[in-house]
Amino acid sequence: MKMPRVSVVGPDSGESIQLGPTRMRILEDGSTTGHRLGIGEITIAPHTQGPPQHRHAEHDEGFYVISGTVHFTVGETTHVAPAGTLVMIPPGAPHTFANHGDTHAVVLNTFTPDLYVQYFRDLRNMIADGRELTPEATAEAMSRYATVPATDFA
Repeated sequence: MKMPRVSVVGPDSGESIQLGPTRMRILEDGSTTGHRLGIGEITIAPHTQGPPQHRHAEHDEGFYVISGTVHFTVGETTHVAPAGTLVMIPPGAPHTFANHGDTHAVVLNTFTPDLYVQYFRDLRNMIADGRELTPEATAEAMSRYATVPATDFA
């Protein structure tokens, strides 16, 4: 019997993607899980807004706050999430996040299935190609992964 491939990602490994003041470290891109699950670690600099509110049509997104405090906005409601908080976003729910604090916040981010992992690689490639991450360019990248801006909460 063939042994299944096991992935071990140490604290200084994984695929790191710098997006302005936010860093996404891809821990599982779906290649080990048959694309059922993607996992990333997001480090959000102090006083940093996340993406515009958006909705995913085809994947659940989870956020587990490891350190710091993150503000999650879902529609018109903001949830203050200190370390130890889990936020699960089902398909269709408008959402965004921000770090309003004076220290970095670290969040474990899950995608079920792994559909959205490639979005972060696309943003990295846009920056590497010299393109500015405008709201329009970001929305275009989101659209490739069944995600749209939540313009009713913009």
